[in-house]
Amino acid sequence: MKIYGLQKLTLLDYPGKTACTIFTGGCNFRCPFCHNALLVTDIDSSQTYSEEEILDFLSKRTGLLDGVCITGGEPLMNNDIEDFIRAIKKLGYKVKLDTNGSFPEILKELLNNHLVDYVAMDIKNSKEKYEKTAGIKNVSISDIEKSINLLKLSDIDYEFRTTVVNEFHTEGDILKIAEWIKGAKNYFLQNFEDSGNLIGENLSAVSKDILEKMKTSAKAFVENTQIRGV
Repeated sequence: MKIYGLQKLTLLDYPGKTACTIFTGGCNFRCPFCHNALLVTDIDSSQTYSEEEILDFLSKRTGLLDGVCITGGEPLMNNDIEDFIRAIKKLGYKVKLDTNGSFPEILKELLNNHLVDYVAMDIKNSKEKYEKTAGIKNVSISDIEKSINLLKLSDIDYEFRTTVVNEFHTEGDILKIAEWIKGAKNYFLQNFEDSGNLIGENLSAVSKDILEKMKTSAKAFVENTQIRGV
């Protein structure tokens, strides 16, 4: 398994944990606002970490780090992700997974085998606007729904989150998303930020007032709706 980035310390990516973040390459979505676009459309295969290098790093950080965040790209595109996580868990780490929810069968296996302790799943938009927001055609809403239900029925910590972009999201869209995930433990709204390496162009954040209105609307269906990063 190839790793395309390593952040050796994060106090933000894994709620309540001191962790590192591992970045996988490749994604089946092409979200115009993706802040990790270089891991999706312009992967530099000359700059990678081997699985052995990562595990060696983690073995030396035992007792200093609590957890490992695995993000991307889309981590569940990697066929050997389960074996890789098993190796991390053997070192005693908690594992947080970021996913777009389009691989429910793999997610189910990880949950059934107790290999992930926290999952953050992106909800791109309301069902009607999912393909436009994900940047591809033929998104399986059924797969997204399966992943939503798997997390809601699981006994692990999880969150759903939406990156809010002025050109893609309205208050009505956020309300529809919240109704879709009704009763979820946590729902986070995070305002779009231009990383400088986007797939799309001419995108902007919504105002703080609109973001607050979106949060208030979503609370009708997900009590613990919060704004992240403000």
